Amino acid sequence: MDLISQIVERAKANKQRIVLPEGTEERTLKAADQLLADEVANLILIGNPDEINGLANQWGLKNIHKATIIDPEDHPKKEEYAQLLCELRKKKGMTIEEARKLVVNPLYLGCLIIKAGDADGQLAGAKNTTGDVLRPALQIIKTSPGITCVSGAMLMVTQASEYGDNGVVVMGDVAVTPMPDANQLAQIAVCTAQTAKAVAGMDPRVAMLSFSSKGSAKHEVVDKVLEALAIAKEMAPEVKIDGELQADAALVPHIGQSKAPGSEIAGKANVLVVPCLEVGNIAYKLVERLGHATAIGPILQGIARPVNDLSRGCSIDDIYKMVAITANQAIAAKA
Repeated sequence: MDLISQIVERAKANKQRIVLPEGTEERTLKAADQLLADEVANLILIGNPDEINGLANQWGLKNIHKATIIDPEDHPKKEEYAQLLCELRKKKGMTIEEARKLVVNPLYLGCLIIKAGDADGQLAGAKNTTGDVLRPALQIIKTSPGITCVSGAMLMVTQASEYGDNGVVVMGDVAVTPMPDANQLAQIAVCTAQTAKAVAGMDPRVAMLSFSSKGSAKHEVVDKVLEALAIAKEMAPEVKIDGELQADAALVPHIGQSKAPGSEIAGKANVLVVPCLEVGNIAYKLVERLGHATAIGPILQGIARPVNDLSRGCSIDDIYKMVAITANQAIAAKA
């Protein structure tokens, strides 16, 4: 069974309540119809019910009636959620009048539904920017305990079965934090290991990557990786992690033995943590194009409950996969 099939099966076995705030967007509705038919998750669609049902009829969608549809303008918990938002943001000077205006915004409403315990995760971004998706998540759901830095991991499914776990590696951060400091880089390492376990079912073996292996070069950016390694070990002593390692030393056993003798990670890594976003974004796109790998994500990590962001160019299939991934993260968040 391939990785995506495993992710979908885990979601089906423990169905989570996933909010889709873009409930009238065409690809979102078509993906929702298939997800409901396959019983992957319990879906909450935000949007005008008449519009959603009209579009479902127009596109021949037979399963949308199985979703919970919430009209942002008119639903029984509107005032309750406004009060919750006002309470959460009162130190920032929010008034109840401002909160009542914001709760009709589907992206805010979705996060409030999760914060109130009425849903487990959210997926948006088919028609909204990353900033618009993340802002309410960080204001309402906030980051996980001990985490201040949101990051994005990418599942890389390659044809090179000798590397990672049968050709699968998880890479972070590829999406959010441009130039992490040592503390943020440590958080990214720990969160990416958690994502590898929660979503890919891996026993994570984390390599902190650099252009140096075990002191082969001296530079302040290498020092940052070493400092991050020490912090990550303190944060999560149970995580198998080592660095600094060059990419070949992390992945190729004989090179790992040569460049980092005695390391339990060198040559065996399945989680690759890059020193900055520039490296991560370039690296995963090179692997995707030149190596004909499948890149799945980015999967946002570090938020207390999963909120994921789609590309506005996403496909129906992308949305389907990301709902299943969000469900897997939600299952792990409760564990």
